[in-house]
Amino acid sequence: MLVLVAPGQGAQTPGFLTPWLELPGAADRVAAWSDAIGLDLVHYGTQADADAIRDTAVAQPLLVAAGILSASALGDVAPGAVAGHSVGEITAAAFAGVLDDTAALTLVRRRGLAMAEAAAITETGMSALLGGDPEVSVEHLRKLGLTPANVNGAGQIVAAGTMAQLAALLEDKPEGVRKVVPLKVAGAFHTHHMAPAVDKLAQAAKALEPSDPKVTYVSNKDGRAVHSGAEVVERLVGQVANPVRWDLCMETFKELGVTALLEVCPGGTLTGLAKRALPGVKSLALKTPDDLDAARELIADHANA
Repeated sequence: MLVLVAPGQGAQTPGFLTPWLELPGAADRVAAWSDAIGLDLVHYGTQADADAIRDTAVAQPLLVAAGILSASALGDVAPGAVAGHSVGEITAAAFAGVLDDTAALTLVRRRGLAMAEAAAITETGMSALLGGDPEVSVEHLRKLGLTPANVNGAGQIVAAGTMAQLAALLEDKPEGVRKVVPLKVAGAFHTHHMAPAVDKLAQAAKALEPSDPKVTYVSNKDGRAVHSGAEVVERLVGQVANPVRWDLCMETFKELGVTALLEVCPGGTLTGLAKRALPGVKSLALKTPDDLDAARELIADHANA
């Protein structure tokens, strides 16, 4: 079984969209999306610097656009399941046919703006903990007032909270944690700090007309397969202020019998986790169009199997 996955915020790098826009029709497609959501995705994906694309209101629609564009470049793909990490869940909803491309990008634009506004209320951020025992780390974070916002599996947890709380974490790491790495995000996502964004996203979601998933859609709220389009959208709204349980998604992949994992652009983060948590599962990240042939070969091998 092949699972198609989409990364979350922090995966973007300056100019990462440039080679993808050289594919036939890609530039026109992205320009049309830019007009639809009022954001110049071409500029931000090709010319903007790291600080500009760190802006939540920019990064999120840029990531979803890149994910949809790179997946469509593969041609006809029939994954056994789809999933996304954080904002990547909106990309996955487009893969699954729950939302069309324009609806997905319109929703993520609203999401990014709402979360940027919520992040401006208090100075907050996120840091990744590498190594250590998850139970020990989670308890330690709670003592510091931090939220385990992403439980990613493979020995990685992402803490979120105020900058003062994150500074305290650098001085007082949980037992067994090798390193604490600040992330390139602009707020404490998937925590109570994002509560104002949930209400705004819920209002935006009322305009959507979701379809039921055409393939198995694995939710990062709890790793459960969701079969209703309305429930997918409901979870997309709520997950803004709730932790991401990517560890449970990977457990579900195992239960489904996954044999290959393909991560769309800008890939790398989720394949890295899969290599450690899903031994024996083939994985490949779409970073540039140069990876398309290998990805198609992986898809073909899976189809033949």
